[in-house]
Amino acid sequence: MKKSTTELQEQVNQTRRDIVRMVHEVQSGHPGGSLGCAEFFTVLFQNILRHNPDEFNMSANDEDVFILSNGHISPVYYSALAHSGYFPVSELNTFRKLNTRLQGHPTTHEGLPGVRIASGSLGQGLSVAAGISQAKKLDNDNKLVYVLMGDGELQEGQIWEAVMYAAHNQLDNLIATVDVNGRQIDGDTKDIMGFTDLKSKFDAFDWNVISMDGNDINDVQDTLNKAGMLAGNGKPICILMHTEMGNGVDFMMGSHKWHGIPPNDEQLATALEQNPSTIGDY
Repeated sequence: MKKSTTELQEQVNQTRRDIVRMVHEVQSGHPGGSLGCAEFFTVLFQNILRHNPDEFNMSANDEDVFILSNGHISPVYYSALAHSGYFPVSELNTFRKLNTRLQGHPTTHEGLPGVRIASGSLGQGLSVAAGISQAKKLDNDNKLVYVLMGDGELQEGQIWEAVMYAAHNQLDNLIATVDVNGRQIDGDTKDIMGFTDLKSKFDAFDWNVISMDGNDINDVQDTLNKAGMLAGNGKPICILMHTEMGNGVDFMMGSHKWHGIPPNDEQLATALEQNPSTIGDY
């Protein structure tokens, strides 16, 4: 059963709590981008994906697939997987610890349900997603493939090879979302390597391009539904998702500095105060 806006917002708050608690516990990880994508992951995993957490397998036959390309935002990914039933929520407490299945960047050799590729070496996720999309077409599987990338990640040349490949092969079951938060580890993307107009770039490669406010639950819901309806029309779909790095925690917003810095005890308390939840911490 799909969740209401109120239920989704409650889950977003809990996801933010999970993120800051995980990163604080081990004083390591990437809270900024994770917080900015909390709405996207919540809506996608709770209301959009046609998936079966109880019977996870690597083949993903007859179910939607999600690929995380910018794997450093693993905290939000793990929270979404746990609250969707892929593994116990209590396991979030093992994030980045010795012998955990919840590595800093998602990996596959630990056998964590929900994770189908190792990611974090930026630029590779779209290529993998394109391959899965093509395999589904060859198998006459009408389910969709979703992939999330960071905007800084688009500085990798492999991304644009995959963009060209997907359009050439009319992979219209592929929905690629770019987290356009304008920031990366070394500063603002416009200062590191500006993109000019991303919409024009994807348009030029013959993709269907739509935009959304990634920190507005209703817009995320409506846009992901629209993207699903655009599938099957001969073109891959790109969603330019505008977010704020560190969204929901006021002292983390507006700066690239929280890309990979953990909060201290006082900052953790403030972040939790700003994101009350009745779902319950792990």
